[in-house]
Amino acid sequence: MGEQTTVKFPQEVIDEYAALGVDLPGLFSAGHLGERMDVRITEAAADRVVGTMPVEGNTQPYGLLHGGASAVLAETLGSIGSMLHGGPSKVAVGVDLNCTHHRGARKGLVTGVATPVHRGRSTATYEIVITDEQDKRVCTARLTCLLRDVTPEAPTG
Repeated sequence: MGEQTTVKFPQEVIDEYAALGVDLPGLFSAGHLGERMDVRITEAAADRVVGTMPVEGNTQPYGLLHGGASAVLAETLGSIGSMLHGGPSKVAVGVDLNCTHHRGARKGLVTGVATPVHRGRSTATYEIVITDEQDKRVCTARLTCLLRDVTPEAPTG
């Protein structure tokens, strides 16, 4: 596993969180599971989140990228988009994840791009397209997150 690359957040988003005393780039990571799978977020905004993950170390017994690994990448990217859409007063909680696996990947990096399908007050839905290094679609996923108000007893990370 390598070091987490610096996430590219829009300056206005960084400023919004900084006004609340939150260092968004310093706070954000792909979580413990994402770190184990070497997920790297390269771009993050409510309208587009991009991340990569190596195939090596994330395969099933036949040597292909594990479908669950694609699901982890997809949920990570869609959750980040939902969190950024909801803003600092909301917590994004995944409630539905659907993945269609189109082809196998055996090596290299896969790249996921999450874009919004719906951004409402209480839910956000993102489509996540995962491609291989030849830009061939490996997986298409859809994630819906519930946007809950931040409360002292609600988890924030």
